[in-house]
Amino acid sequence: MSSSSSSRDVPDLNSAKLPSHVAIIMDGNGRWAKKRMLNRIKGHEKGADTVRTIVRTCRQLGISNLTLYAFSTENWQRPKTEIQALMTLLVKFLESELKEMMDQNIRLDAIGQIERLPQKVQKVLRKAMEMTRNNDAMRLILALSYGSRAEIVRMVKTLVEKSGKGEIQPEEITTELVGQHLYTREIPDPDLLIRTSGEMRISNFLLWQIAYTEIYVTDTLWPDFDKEEFLQILQDFQQRERRYGKVAE
Repeated sequence: MSSSSSSRDVPDLNSAKLPSHVAIIMDGNGRWAKKRMLNRIKGHEKGADTVRTIVRTCRQLGISNLTLYAFSTENWQRPKTEIQALMTLLVKFLESELKEMMDQNIRLDAIGQIERLPQKVQKVLRKAMEMTRNNDAMRLILALSYGSRAEIVRMVKTLVEKSGKGEIQPEEITTELVGQHLYTREIPDPDLLIRTSGEMRISNFLLWQIAYTEIYVTDTLWPDFDKEEFLQILQDFQQRERRYGKVAE
């Protein structure tokens, strides 16, 4: 894992070596608000502005897939008032960004236990996903009510059920078959995982999918994360040698 650079110069990027899939653990909204003696919700609102910036930057650069860890299965344990505010903010974001997603040819997808979300959120989310489903310039994936362990348990139950019905044999279970039964079955594994706020943990996010993903941790809190730092991280990614368990040539 790497820490953020102090340099703010915008780097030159090799478009041929950009990651096709970036995943981000957006952490630090609450701490950002606390440092300013503000309500935690103000941090989430400021964080939504950062989401817009990074989505636009990925679209400009031609990055095909962006997955954002927006709400985890563990987040349901937060105070009800904060959860309600987050859901309201999510609806507001989806409604306000739909036109831009259409204009920019961005497809919206969601992974996680979507059925646990409030009905209004589900309705707005499904509408946005349906309206953008034919867009093909970029895919924005929101991890909502998502937990990787729950995803893996769901996959195991499905394969066991299929095996019990004789639809598959145990020896037919491969890493490829497992991947086809995850939420991300239509999405390539992330090339780059970014975590903001300096916490050195994965937090139950895409555990199967990040087996060979490059990881970058920055101390920057999510509301302060900006285009310039994102570009610096992409430059760092382009300088890494990805061996996938092999030796360097």
